[in-house]
Amino acid sequence: MKRYVLYSPDCLPRLYLPGCSHHIIQRGNNREAYFFDEADYKAYLSFLKDAAEKYSVAVHAFVLMTNHVHLLVTPSDEHGVSRMMQAQGRKYVQYFNYTYARTGTLWEGRYKSTLVDAETYLLTVYRYIELNPVRASMVAHASEYPWSSYQGNALGKPIQLLTPHALYTQLGKTDEERQSAYRVLFRGRMPERDLMAIREATSKAWVLGSDRFKAQIEAKTGRRSAPLGRGGDRRSAVFRESQNQ
Repeated sequence: MKRYVLYSPDCLPRLYLPGCSHHIIQRGNNREAYFFDEADYKAYLSFLKDAAEKYSVAVHAFVLMTNHVHLLVTPSDEHGVSRMMQAQGRKYVQYFNYTYARTGTLWEGRYKSTLVDAETYLLTVYRYIELNPVRASMVAHASEYPWSSYQGNALGKPIQLLTPHALYTQLGKTDEERQSAYRVLFRGRMPERDLMAIREATSKAWVLGSDRFKAQIEAKTGRRSAPLGRGGDRRSAVFRESQNQ
């Protein structure tokens, strides 16, 4: 697996690994809304689908809120995520500016992202993304929100944009079994510690996963995967891993 590090001005270098899932957040400039009409949501999803296919990025989960978007994706090549986000972002800005007779930027800088440890956090991130409208008090249940992947992952609505992750397919032998098992994941509220872990990792470009996963990412990229503790580098995942060898 090759390593790629993309730079962001407000956090550590962005980590990027082909074959590893990424949680992405894209926000509107000044937190302003950039979805006003049903046609806007459909246009964004159409542009995202075209870009994902062109740059070989599998989209597993998504939610389109009024002023930001969450995605869970897995790229298959070295530049897939950045090229996909640039392509769909450019297309949607052109569409939005033309539709609403405006000019200028639409996005709040570059998107934020984090690497996701599939073994420990993948389905949690699925859930985190699709529960956004519930946490925002827009709907009482994820099934009531039309602009998220819950419609496909849990209810079986055909969504061409979606590519099931291998761990999702392991939830059952048939589509019905998988969807039923997936719906069970949405019972109750998400633990606060999971919410905080996902938010912090994505906002600050840390790695979301176990210590072992973080150590593997640090070894591949040569970049810290989590904040330094009081013990400095001796507290890093790489140091702890080396002491157990």
